[in-house]
Amino acid sequence: MLDYIIIGLIVIVIILVIIAISKNVNEGKITERLGNLETTTVKELSKFQIDIMKTMNDNFNSLNDRMEKKLSDINNKVNERLDDNFAKTNRTFTNILERLSKIDEAQKKIDTLSTDIVSLQSILTDKKSRGIFGEINLKHILVSIFGERNDNVYRLQYTFPNGTIADSVVFAPEPLGTVAIDSKFPLEHYQKMVDRNLSKLDRELAEKEFKIDVKKHIDAISSKYIIPGITSDQAIMFLPAEALFAEINAYHSDLVEYAHRKRVWICSPTTLISTFTVIEVLLKNMERDKYASIIHEELNKLGIEFSRYRERWDKLSRSIETVNKDIENIHVTTDKISKRFDSISRVEIDDTKKISE
Repeated sequence: MLDYIIIGLIVIVIILVIIAISKNVNEGKITERLGNLETTTVKELSKFQIDIMKTMNDNFNSLNDRMEKKLSDINNKVNERLDDNFAKTNRTFTNILERLSKIDEAQKKIDTLSTDIVSLQSILTDKKSRGIFGEINLKHILVSIFGERNDNVYRLQYTFPNGTIADSVVFAPEPLGTVAIDSKFPLEHYQKMVDRNLSKLDRELAEKEFKIDVKKHIDAISSKYIIPGITSDQAIMFLPAEALFAEINAYHSDLVEYAHRKRVWICSPTTLISTFTVIEVLLKNMERDKYASIIHEELNKLGIEFSRYRERWDKLSRSIETVNKDIENIHVTTDKISKRFDSISRVEIDDTKKISE
């Protein structure tokens, strides 16, 4: 398009030149000049076309090189972005696989736990099984606080002189004394009482029965395990379920007050651990005080022995000083005798020389 425009301009210029020349010269000269002009014009146009083509070719090559460089840079950046995105995607996919494996493991544990819960529910439906469950739970707490075998601090299935057997007793320091602990698990009416699927009337009846069950347990513990002159004036009712303990303390304060009047303390696993921990600290402090008195007595004895040692050492020191003075005196005497012998020896030698002369 640019070539055509330039050629048109050149043609117009040529025509104007021809018109100007025609006014001043004759036709012969005009024809000659037109021929020369045409030749020159053709050469110039050919040269101009070659220059234009070369320039356009150079510009095209330069533009092509720049385009190739830009495309190469874009391609490299795209490849880098793709590599980064691929690495991120790979990491994300790996994390997803790890999470899925963990979820799968958690699901297996949940399935196992649900099976255990079902088996636990089947166990807790029987009163005897619930009693065994509470006793085992109580034993674990005692062992975890006081150790596996510590008959001086606690005993399991302890028999009192009146023939009653407590699940366990703790020999706390005076004035508390021997404290009996009995495990109770009033579950049937509690489950009905908190079951929202039942009607309000059924839940209220279950609540009344639940209170009756708890009071019976409190009365039994108070009458069996608080023995004047043998046990402390209080006992512990252990509830192996935190939910039961929370229900009684939160919504049935009358049961808590009734237990206090009967000198029976209601404990859950958490509160029982706290109570036993306090008793353990008291026992350790008592042992520490006992050993502290023994250490003090032994130190006093050691002080007496050290006083004797000091007296004997003073006597020995004085004896050593006396012996040392005697040794010094003997040493002086020895020097004097040695000097005397030396002088005698020199006198004898001098006399011998005089006689020989």
